[in-house]
Amino acid sequence: MKFKATVVLAALALSTTLSGAQQGVSKDTITLGSIQDLSGPLAGFGKQARLGMLLAVDEINEQGGVNGRKLKLLVEDSGYDPKKAVLAAQKLVNQDKIFMMVGHIGTAQNMAAMPVQFEKNVINFFPITAAREMYEPFHKLKYSFAATYFDQMRRAVPHLVKDKGAKKVCTIYQDDDFGLEVLRGGEAGLKTINMEFAEKTSFKRGATDFSSQVAKMKASGCDLVVLGTIIRETIGTIAESRKTGFNPTFLGSSAAYTDLIHKLGGKAMDGLYATMTVQNPYTEEQSPQIRFWANKYKTKFNEDPTVFSVYGYDIINIFINAANKAGKNLSTDSFIKVMDTLTIPPDIFGSAPATFSPTKRLGSDASRLSQIQDGKWKVVGPYITDAAAAKM
Repeated sequence: MKFKATVVLAALALSTTLSGAQQGVSKDTITLGSIQDLSGPLAGFGKQARLGMLLAVDEINEQGGVNGRKLKLLVEDSGYDPKKAVLAAQKLVNQDKIFMMVGHIGTAQNMAAMPVQFEKNVINFFPITAAREMYEPFHKLKYSFAATYFDQMRRAVPHLVKDKGAKKVCTIYQDDDFGLEVLRGGEAGLKTINMEFAEKTSFKRGATDFSSQVAKMKASGCDLVVLGTIIRETIGTIAESRKTGFNPTFLGSSAAYTDLIHKLGGKAMDGLYATMTVQNPYTEEQSPQIRFWANKYKTKFNEDPTVFSVYGYDIINIFINAANKAGKNLSTDSFIKVMDTLTIPPDIFGSAPATFSPTKRLGSDASRLSQIQDGKWKVVGPYITDAAAAKM
């Protein structure tokens, strides 16, 4: 009887140990979560990022998974609303019990959701936003891949001012965490050349009419406009400007670097500059590798890929790389141990190399300029770092 009781207790102990295993990692599955905007103003981006992720998930699962475990990706819709992002995070973390949050889109949305994740030791991996808060202040569960909006503008604005001989610089920005980062980066960049914005005008998230903002900038005589805008706001601002005969140089951040700008905005978008970190993968791209990948994507999903498709694809593949190196005993701690010594080389899409360490949670702070020429984005400069910017 005593022996039987001992066996039962041992079994219970084993059961408890197993049930206390790493959340989101089972014998044959790794469950990842992502929050995208699938119904709001960034639905185009969210759909593309999701499809890019699914392509990478399907590829690795066809090859047998990560150390024998298949990847399972669960995607929730935030509608680009921070409150909905919190609810989505609560579902994914507490109900679906994901191992990791990957590629969550939106600055304010990530900031709202991260506390939910961190309470359950869930890493926020490569959010699709370039806000500094994605790696600052330091937190062991934060990993970011994108040069910040702040650094993008801090370097690109003075470069374009000098290149274009601009005398007056304006900015129009979304009145939220994203837009303010663009504004502050632009201010910091102008300060290095003893300038400041001649006009600063903002709009609320979801706005569709930019006539008053454009009128202010036109009245100020600005010849370069820094855009803290995303899709429809970028198109709306430039279209309104062209209509009124206001034709300054326009500079957006990586948030405006999307094929949707020239596809939806048409010829009026030609000339727009934007900072970027990977190339848009056109199906007729001259690079055979990008062209092959883009056509594979189009065959699978019946639509052309975009830079956000690349973000989603790369995010999953970098996760796969680190998870493979973490080995069979995958856990949050073993994953962090690998990431903190990881170097990511440039990929086929022209990304800059990235490195991480126990104190460095941003992979790369480099960005480069691209411009819409004849209806397509064209890379027009090398990656700009502080050292490179100082030589310009």
